[in-house]
Amino acid sequence: MNHEQAKVILPIMLRELRLPAFLHFWEEVGHQSDHDGWGSACYLATLCETEIQTRNTRRMARKLKESGLNPGKSLSTFDFGQVPMINKTHILALATGDVWIKGGGNILIFGPSGVGKTHLAHGIGIQLIEHGMRVMVTRTTELVQKLQSAKQTLTLPAMLRRLDKYDCLILDDIGYARRDTHETDVLFELISERYERKSMIVTCNQSFGEWDSIFQDKAMAVAAIDRLVYNSTILQINADSYRKASALKKMEATKRTAG
Repeated sequence: MNHEQAKVILPIMLRELRLPAFLHFWEEVGHQSDHDGWGSACYLATLCETEIQTRNTRRMARKLKESGLNPGKSLSTFDFGQVPMINKTHILALATGDVWIKGGGNILIFGPSGVGKTHLAHGIGIQLIEHGMRVMVTRTTELVQKLQSAKQTLTLPAMLRRLDKYDCLILDDIGYARRDTHETDVLFELISERYERKSMIVTCNQSFGEWDSIFQDKAMAVAAIDRLVYNSTILQINADSYRKASALKKMEATKRTAG
């Protein structure tokens, strides 16, 4: 096979082998290889590296889309200066997921409305995906309704197994779950199913002492708390509303511009 024949047949073989980055870059990298005098091994290694990077980027994009996480709520955009009680170094270490995810641990984030609990949870989730993990975020009320519907159709065990594919499940605003026996029963089943096996990040406005507003059965509330707290990291955010502070800054900026 001569050079011209190879140029014709190579794209066909690369499509057959499903190597899109090879297909896209082989000529460009080839020109650079010829210009800089690379050997064949260096040329091939460069194409392989490009293929791997492209696949990782696509995999990350798929996992991020599947997760429901908001890319705008990353740790790089989280204002740690507004919440001095939250240690940035500690959060970045948690976001690798090396220890607590493998041990089926949890992160519990408490604080009043508007202090950045959801942003922090999303930011950690995004970093976990970048470290190769699968994450899903959901409002607790929405997931509970789906779980309740699955229980009514006798498909709850199958749904819990599907949720098992996620290394970390983010339950946002667990405090807004309605105090309804059927709903809190399935919420407790979810917590129990993932206990010591699969991790969760939970955000909540209420302290544990107020969880009887979530679970009608006090014994169930205690059991749920016990399972969540075991092997968990608790983050308490005591700060003024971040959203309120941002709104005030915008108002002040508008006034200065108008003045």
